[in-house]
Amino acid sequence: CVTVDVQAACRDTTVTQELLKEGFHRDLLVKVELGEDAGGCAVAAQMRLPPGIYVDPYELATLQQHNLTKAVLFPDVVDLEAPEYLARDLLLLLFLEPDARCSRCFRAAVPVHARYHRPAQGTWEALAVLESPEVLLCCCHSHLSAECWEPAEVDTPCPSDTSRPCQWHGAKHRPAYEELMLRVPVGLREHSSLVCALTLLTMGLCSGLILAAACKYGHFP
Repeated sequence: CVTVDVQAACRDTTVTQELLKEGFHRDLLVKVELGEDAGGCAVAAQMRLPPGIYVDPYELATLQQHNLTKAVLFPDVVDLEAPEYLARDLLLLLFLEPDARCSRCFRAAVPVHARYHRPAQGTWEALAVLESPEVLLCCCHSHLSAECWEPAEVDTPCPSDTSRPCQWHGAKHRPAYEELMLRVPVGLREHSSLVCALTLLTMGLCSGLILAAACKYGHFP
């Protein structure tokens, strides 16, 4: 019974995430409400981005220069032009800011982008599944409950105190979070022959027009 009570208390921490805007370029909003007071602690959300979703490291660096967001991306070199089937997962550590309307609430947003997917059979869209992030705390001057939090392996300094090493902690008992689905428009495989034919026809027509203009107006020695 004691174990059940401890786990129930630890499940009070909640995480919600939401995709804002429409299309291939979105904003990912992450909100965390802690189950216990963690004054003086840094709060972060660690999330794994699937190959179909990426964060632009150049855009992220610009936002950080203007103090609009704080995050660490692993790896920090990303192929922005790669399609989904040639990309790989990314690990994002997003530092959350306190919410003035709630003493135990934290939130942050980061721009994310969808990659192009392969054409699909019988459907106009592909799904990119975004798992719920893991909540991490870094408390150099506070004590966390050992029943709810355990040391986590995070190779990133704590932003609340950079003068000395600080241990990150992750929740021991995580509730069943819901996954977030990003629907990405894709082409139909049934249209591949038509698309190829129209592409070749357009290229031939444009090449002919360019050649005709060059012959008519060009000056050749």
